[in-house]
Amino acid sequence: MTWTLTASMAAINKAGTHANSTIIASGAALLQYCTDAEGFVCAQCHNDFVANYSSLSTQIKGALSSAVSSLIATDIVYYDVTGYLVREADMIMNANSERYSQALKTLSLKQNQTIN
Repeated sequence: MTWTLTASMAAINKAGTHANSTIIASGAALLQYCTDAEGFVCAQCHNDFVANYSSLSTQIKGALSSAVSSLIATDIVYYDVTGYLVREADMIMNANSERYSQALKTLSLKQNQTIN
């Protein structure tokens, strides 16, 4: 699978400045996180956004990027929390969880998947 619904830099930025340098440099690990996150979002919304990406509106693509990059960022933080300041990892994961929840709420409503 490829990076369809988001870009690696979006996820790395959301993981914060203290993210483990080994994991953010690992293309294979990040690709696996992306594959998992894209599949999870598609399954949650009962819509194959990856296959239908070219037909989606810019707004839906933005919501998808937000959801997927937030899931990936959480995986990056989980990989190694030792580099973060006290409670920083928790705050980052909470912020990403909230972003993901808000995006998924919108994306899971079928009528919102084709914004005009």
